[in-house]
Amino acid sequence: MNVPGNDELLFLALGGAGEIGMNLNLYGHAGKWLMLDLGIAFGDDSMPGVEVIMPDPAFIEERAKDLVGIVLTHAHEDHLGAVADLWPRLKAPVYATPFAASVLRRKLTQAGIVDDVPVTEIPLRGKFTLAPFELEMITMTHSILEPNALAIRTKLGTVFHTGDWKIDPEPLLGDVTDEETLKRIGDEGVLAMVCDSTNVFVPGEAGSEAKVRKNLRKLVKQCKGRVAVTCFASNLARVESIALAAVAAGRSPVLSGPALLRMVECAQECGYMLDFPEHLSPQEGAYLPRDKVLYICTGSQGEPRASMAKIANDEHRDLVLEEGDTAIFSSRVIPGNERSVGRMQNALMARGVEIITDHEADIHVSGHPARDELVQVYQWVRPQIAVPVHGEVRHMVEHAALARKCQVPETIVAPNGTLVRLAPGPAEIIDHVRAGRLARDGDNVVQLESNSLRDRRKILWNGAAAATLVIDGKGKGVAPPKVSLRGIEDEDGSLARAVVTSLQEMLTGLTAGERREDHRIEEAARQAVRRVVRAHLGKKPLTDVHIVRI
Repeated sequence: MNVPGNDELLFLALGGAGEIGMNLNLYGHAGKWLMLDLGIAFGDDSMPGVEVIMPDPAFIEERAKDLVGIVLTHAHEDHLGAVADLWPRLKAPVYATPFAASVLRRKLTQAGIVDDVPVTEIPLRGKFTLAPFELEMITMTHSILEPNALAIRTKLGTVFHTGDWKIDPEPLLGDVTDEETLKRIGDEGVLAMVCDSTNVFVPGEAGSEAKVRKNLRKLVKQCKGRVAVTCFASNLARVESIALAAVAAGRSPVLSGPALLRMVECAQECGYMLDFPEHLSPQEGAYLPRDKVLYICTGSQGEPRASMAKIANDEHRDLVLEEGDTAIFSSRVIPGNERSVGRMQNALMARGVEIITDHEADIHVSGHPARDELVQVYQWVRPQIAVPVHGEVRHMVEHAALARKCQVPETIVAPNGTLVRLAPGPAEIIDHVRAGRLARDGDNVVQLESNSLRDRRKILWNGAAAATLVIDGKGKGVAPPKVSLRGIEDEDGSLARAVVTSLQEMLTGLTAGERREDHRIEEAARQAVRRVVRAHLGKKPLTDVHIVRI
């Protein structure tokens, strides 16, 4: 089932279509499958204990022998963050340009599988073959080094897969978008363009990092006291701009956060940022005068273990912000992170720290294309079919409408799990497959809807109750039931006493036959506990019943 024929070209997203994050794209042709990206998303307050979620690769895991390779478009977590967790299920060779390969190897080392995973570095603008696919890396611009689109050539036509991109005439680090190659591919003829939809509702252009660099320099020079700036650790052009702004203002930059240090290390390993300003460790920066230091911090999204959150909560071992200091957020808030960022900013403001965000100053630009940039690339590439990805459904639908305005003959909206035939004939949906979710739970990877995580969410919202019944062989109580309530309001113990009474009445009300069967007593006891708690508090707790027969 779903074996791509010799004369058909299929596309299937298992992540990143209908959502932003967790990208996993599959192309099928001539009996083989090609994977582009294998990323993660981050858990939120509704997922207690879960920091990372990822697409379930079950569909392609069942066809792993036909998977010719995993090609990574760039080094963002939502494109390569799941490789270390999921590669053992797939065991396919991995291909990436040098910077993404450098970032990935550190993750594989941490996971203890770096010697197992075959990672092949592809040079920028490199061409390689994973039969039956001919691949060409195309340099784009984004908010990270070495973002790549791919031209995927088959005998049925060429697919242009954009990855994440924008058009930035001054990206500051790395090359500009390879306009010449995009036009060449368009002239050769493109069957389908599978394209980023993130900013389809944003008019105009995303903007350039060069403008942000100038504005940061002006802003930092105006600040008094200590200055802390947070941004995405992967946006190394921004990190460099912040460091240069510090030096221009007579301040020493301090790099704080392991992720930030790793990214700079990877960049320098690949020949970038070799003239990065001299910087200090947090321990060294702690001794500088307030007006002579600038902290560059991780934690722009309110991550509790990142540097900015630790500073906000006065938990950082070396760095501190207090009244008269300034915290600058050179980033946008990713949807879903509003509460965590708000808590962090409130904690800073409560201590007299001035907060400056992209709402107060022009200190951030997106890494994704706004509408004018989308139109420009459609004019260059001129595909027969537009397939929006990397967006929620509303983004994808709007993107399809924009593509039609750009005279693209066919558009198709295909959320996760939608199997699309791109060729032959008009593009069409031919099947739907399961597109589940996995969660990293401690050191394990489990189904997001597993019983353990479902129970944990239930406990989060409703609390938990446990009851122990000590009975004889005939099912009669020989001691009062023991009741334990967790996460349930019962300061005076009245609720627990009511539960005990209900359990005693439940035992008395059972028939002699029912009292001989443990499972009947357990179910009746569970209902009795939940009935009392719901009557008192309107909650339905997760309930366990233990029976001890003596």
